[in-house]
Amino acid sequence: MIKRMLCLSLTLSATVAVAQTGPQTAAKLDMAKAKQTVEQVCAACHGVDGNSVITANPSLAGQHASYIYKQLHNFKGWDGKQPERPNAVMTAMATPLSDDDMKALAAYFSQQKAKPAFAHNKDTLDLGRRLWRGGDQARGLPACAGCHGPAGAGLPAQFPRLAGQHPEYTEAQLKAFRDVTDASKPDSPRVRANDPNSMMRSIALRMTDPEIKAVADYIAGLR
Repeated sequence: MIKRMLCLSLTLSATVAVAQTGPQTAAKLDMAKAKQTVEQVCAACHGVDGNSVITANPSLAGQHASYIYKQLHNFKGWDGKQPERPNAVMTAMATPLSDDDMKALAAYFSQQKAKPAFAHNKDTLDLGRRLWRGGDQARGLPACAGCHGPAGAGLPAQFPRLAGQHPEYTEAQLKAFRDVTDASKPDSPRVRANDPNSMMRSIALRMTDPEIKAVADYIAGLR
């Protein structure tokens, strides 16, 4: 119950934040410019329709606009500050974008249809399903479905849609939330640290490599 209340609290906070700064309706955004940017810049990694064919890059089709907007915002360093989510490639892509550009791109990708994907490893399917649906209470590991939904549809803003995502990408992000930037200094910052209230960092820290791989593969087959 406490974990469910935490998810609800984070969701309500995120909803308020997005209502203030998140994507506007498509009618108020320059969608023609967004489409041109996608075709000329984004498509090489994410596909013109948001369905990436490169497993290291996330598919963005059907992702919540508010979540995409937040990530683009986090990739860019604002007011001379370092990005909240450092990534050499994405920071370079996000730097020239205005706030309205980010909102329009987020709206564009959210309107694309996600193509179905499949889990590949039948040997880890049961483990992945168990972690997704029930977590591991003995280790304080909550069920992934508690925040991302039984079918992986997610919730706007902070809880992204995960269904059908490339397992390689999901695995890499879980490890980024878990692993520190400097292995010789255990107290150094995590590789990825733009999750509200360190929620994903605390969860990933409790997961082993085989568990991460299993749940990432299971997620790929969600509908």
